[in-house]
Amino acid sequence: MLSIPDMALLGAAALLLFGPEQLPNVLRKVGQFSREVQNTSQSFIREMERAAESQEVADAYKRRDEALKSYEPPDLDPPDAAEAALDPAPHVEEPDVAEPDPHPPAAEKLAEPRPAPDAWDYPTQAMPVVGSVPAEPPPEPDHPAHV
Repeated sequence: MLSIPDMALLGAAALLLFGPEQLPNVLRKVGQFSREVQNTSQSFIREMERAAESQEVADAYKRRDEALKSYEPPDLDPPDAAEAALDPAPHVEEPDVAEPDPHPPAAEKLAEPRPAPDAWDYPTQAMPVVGSVPAEPPPEPDHPAHV
């Protein structure tokens, strides 16, 4: 980066070299040239980024294709499954069931059931509310009501 004294020295040299009539045209051409260089470099950078992105996409597709080629689906049906599906009555082993005991052991006799008492037979009371305070009468007014 040029400092202010360096730029002043270059400006004075350009003024002496090109003269006051040609200096604006020369500076305009230098500005156009620098703009072209900047546009070309930006275009080059964009093209390189696009190429890198397309290469990344191509690599991703290649990895996907390789993964699909090496994929083997799991064998969901065992080898005997087709034969078992065609067999109309598959063999089922029946478990051995012991014969029930003809004389079960006597159970301990429990209390005899009795009917529940009728709810209308007993008087009921209002249940007191726990933690409640009896209501106080409203305070007497200090002055008579206006009519």
